[in-house]
Amino acid sequence: QVQLAESGGGLVQAGGSLSLSCAASGSIVSIKTMGWYRQAPGKPREFVATITNGGTTNYVDSVKGRFTISRGNAKNTVYLQMNSLQPEDTGVYYCHARSFSWVDYWGEGTLVTVSS
Repeated sequence: QVQLAESGGGLVQAGGSLSLSCAASGSIVSIKTMGWYRQAPGKPREFVATITNGGTTNYVDSVKGRFTISRGNAKNTVYLQMNSLQPEDTGVYYCHARSFSWVDYWGEGTLVTVSS
């Protein structure tokens, strides 16, 4: 089992920046990839970014060039640096981890609100 705990959400004006963190605990060695998803009010949860153990990253087109995903040296922490935030980035951001056996784990989410 893997437990995920996010931190770093909050309120920011359009054009501002926020950094999210997610710490994994439990069976960390089973984790293959970590990443972030978000859910805006009234919309389904959507993929934002992911990073593999080897450091390969992938982003949804709408955040490319503005968001950066990274992992800590111990590989049990994932970060999301969000720059040039826009109101459409508002939502609950969820940390995600996938194990080598394709089991998905989710954090409880952290709210990001971008005001115009």
